[in-house]
Amino acid sequence: MKKPACLLALGLMFTALAGSAVAQEYPNRPITLIIPWVAGGPTDIVVRAMAESAQKHLGQPILIENKAGGGGSVGPAQMAATAKSDGYTITQMPDAVYRVQLMQKTTYDAQTDFTYIVALSGYAFGVTVPTNSPFKTWQDVVAYAKANPGKVTYGSTGAGGSVHIGMERIQKYSGIKLTHVPFKGSAEVNVATAGGHVMLGASGSSAKPLADAGKLRFIQIWTRKRLQMLPDVPTLRDLGYPFEIEGPIGFAGPKGMDPQIVAKLHDAFKASLDDPKVQEVMTKLELFPAYMNGADYKKMLAENMEIERAILTDLGMAKKD
Repeated sequence: MKKPACLLALGLMFTALAGSAVAQEYPNRPITLIIPWVAGGPTDIVVRAMAESAQKHLGQPILIENKAGGGGSVGPAQMAATAKSDGYTITQMPDAVYRVQLMQKTTYDAQTDFTYIVALSGYAFGVTVPTNSPFKTWQDVVAYAKANPGKVTYGSTGAGGSVHIGMERIQKYSGIKLTHVPFKGSAEVNVATAGGHVMLGASGSSAKPLADAGKLRFIQIWTRKRLQMLPDVPTLRDLGYPFEIEGPIGFAGPKGMDPQIVAKLHDAFKASLDDPKVQEVMTKLELFPAYMNGADYKKMLAENMEIERAILTDLGMAKKD
């Protein structure tokens, strides 16, 4: 009886040693990085810059594949279904991956079918008003909305998107009810807000050019810290909310990746935040560093998933189990 046990132990040992050797040799060929957006957009541009920097530390090229669709969920879903867990196929991981799972049936589970590697940056979402708006502060909006439920209109970049769900979360905590007006993108939101077609605009740093032109004013920002480009605009936490709302830019691979390989990818992409070229791109796109290791990234997404599950259920947008 002892001999089979010994053979089993030896087999496990050799398997572990083989796995360790593979991890030590990694990477010995190009890595494919899926960007689940069309080429040329802000996420595509910054992720390409990060990949170009990371490949210098890995010693192998990182090849980009754009696989758009499903609000950013199609590329990661295909990777989860078809890619090996050897570290040679990874994806940029937008929060749409878990949100789509809450809204419809998916072929993946956001918590169990991915290996989270690192998060590096985030989008600066926030709320603007026309320059001539009677709302000088967010507190003015809350006071008016409490006295006039549903009369305050706000534009967002679409129903079920990060900004729409974020605004619903803020309303719920504030005890107010606003009227949502969806648009096709942030440019339309910003123009409509500046023109007074909606009373508030919920988009992000893309509104800054119109703010610089004197047509819009920011009254809150959703990042964890105040932005250097908007130093006088209060964050949600400044306003008494116990949370921030950021669209993370991070990376994940298929489930079951070797921790040593994950560590190599983590370190290479984290180092890209110190690259002057990456910093230049982030500044130009008005993005900000928001580093999290893989475990913290996964935990944050899990927490957001439960928060958004309740919001989507209230809105009638959650899938029926």
